[in-house]
Amino acid sequence: MSAMRTLTVAGLFLSFCALGLIAVAICTDNWYETDARRHKERCKNYSNKRNDPGFIYISNQNLPLRMLPKENNVERKGSSGGVLLRAKRHFLPPAPAMESLCSRQYNSTISGLWRKCHREGFDLETEDLIFKGLVPRCTPIKYYYSSLALPRHLSINITKTIGQDEWHALHLQRMTASFIGMAVSIILFGWVIGALGCCQQHDLMQYVAGLLFLMGGTCCIISLCTCVSGINFQLSRYPRYMYGIPEDISHGYGWSMFCAWGGLGLTLLAGFLCTLAPSLYPPVPHTMVERPQRKPRHENGCV
Repeated sequence: MSAMRTLTVAGLFLSFCALGLIAVAICTDNWYETDARRHKERCKNYSNKRNDPGFIYISNQNLPLRMLPKENNVERKGSSGGVLLRAKRHFLPPAPAMESLCSRQYNSTISGLWRKCHREGFDLETEDLIFKGLVPRCTPIKYYYSSLALPRHLSINITKTIGQDEWHALHLQRMTASFIGMAVSIILFGWVIGALGCCQQHDLMQYVAGLLFLMGGTCCIISLCTCVSGINFQLSRYPRYMYGIPEDISHGYGWSMFCAWGGLGLTLLAGFLCTLAPSLYPPVPHTMVERPQRKPRHENGCV
């Protein structure tokens, strides 16, 4: 009996800690972090070119064209009088690589389930704009589709592709938020049932609480896997120059994500302990109960 109670109390304690970790993960914004300081420093060094009379800067756009190699990615067109070589479009960038990367503004940000914020102390210019009230510190994450967010002046095929990707990313965000909310509610309900079963020494209630903990852990697994899939999908969206991240920008998961994974582990462990606890109940002895004697029935008027 004491071992059973110990397992139940340990399971309830672990589930309570799991609820705290998951609640901290939901309320904080450090799920995914980016650090663009090195990229901005490189762009500043690239833009600060020397303009003294003794230095001549030659842009890559003024260099003579080189003949493209004769490979499978080159199409030959023309008659017997001449040969025209035409490369594919993605082999001829419109501008140098560094200029195209620095033309887009990248900031050091942290993002969670509900908002995306600028990191404090990572960019002095952005901090100055935030202090003046020109740029908000955090922007809410939209869980609804908006056609106004689509970029303009693009071809119809690219616009359709971006729209479909927006719908797919929106579904992944909704699944992440909904499943982690379901996990919290199921774990909380299981904790209440487990506490009542522990007070009343009811083995069935403790077993049901363990099953609810396992169910909540399953919902948490789905939520976290969907979150990781959504982040990877955002990084691999087309076109890459609009949604990709340069190599010199460090990015990764924050401590809020690790809190959620820790809460998931504690929830599964609590479910295992609570489902194991009822098996430690001592067997109930079968008492002999005297059966009442049957009264003789009257048949044909005789006893």
